[in-house]
Amino acid sequence: MLQQRTLQSLTRAVGVGLHSGQRVELTLRPAAPDTGIVFRRIDLPVPVEIPVSATAISDTRMASTLSVGGDPGAPKVHTVEHLMSACAGLGLDNLYVDITAEEVPILDGSAASFVYLLQSAGIELQGVPKRFLRIKKPVEVREGEGPSLKWARLDPYHGYKLSFEIDFDHPAVDQTGQRVVFDFASGRYTRDIARARTFGFTKDVEMMRTRGLGLGGSMDNAIVVDDYRVLNADGLRYDDEFVKHKILDAIGDLYVVGKPLLAAYSAFKSGHALNNKLLRAVLADASAYEIVSFEDEAQAPSGFAQLAPAW
Repeated sequence: MLQQRTLQSLTRAVGVGLHSGQRVELTLRPAAPDTGIVFRRIDLPVPVEIPVSATAISDTRMASTLSVGGDPGAPKVHTVEHLMSACAGLGLDNLYVDITAEEVPILDGSAASFVYLLQSAGIELQGVPKRFLRIKKPVEVREGEGPSLKWARLDPYHGYKLSFEIDFDHPAVDQTGQRVVFDFASGRYTRDIARARTFGFTKDVEMMRTRGLGLGGSMDNAIVVDDYRVLNADGLRYDDEFVKHKILDAIGDLYVVGKPLLAAYSAFKSGHALNNKLLRAVLADASAYEIVSFEDEAQAPSGFAQLAPAW
């Protein structure tokens, strides 16, 4: 039987929010089977739980934001996608995330620090069937036309594969890989995807900061690009780090559906908003998906039966 997973013990981190610039403490704790991933705002007078779900996403400007019941005015947690990506990459089903502010710490700007934290705590099998959301027919969402066209799509697939293409029309980005395909069957999420950092352009910094965004950003937690080149002294971690970070984000954005997907995801210039729109389109059509588990691990797609390798 393919089993649900949680942590063996708790683990903590301290950092700053990318957009808020606020100091924040994060505690990751084990959770019982079928709990799902639940954020807890423990800084509020009465702690508030915010269970992860596609409909709990209330804002997708520059990050994915969860709020209670999807209400923009309710308690919320910003920038959940990198931690959610790490949870997906390690196959974690159940987790409590205690947080002392309204934004997940950015740490190094990738999912690698979260992978390290989760693996340091140890991963435990829970003796309960792991449930997947299997896509049964193609679902696609599109926005814009011509040069502004962007789209995202899920197709039936026995496993989980992602294909992403970017088009920034920028000298520094254009010199790198524009398209990446990643299959979870490779078992190489931690090596090939998790270390890809978020990125930003100096021309956008002033606009972002007038909107109260990017206040915690620096070259320690993001790739910074001016009009022509990457400014970070150590350069890129991958030759195609920009598009790999978009896949990292997509993995996290899609994992808010609450279960690992069995699907082939493909996208062109997608982002947090379109990824969530895609999930909502799937959930709105009961004939587009089914919930499945695997009593016989041999029937499961390659790459899902094994625990993630040590860091």
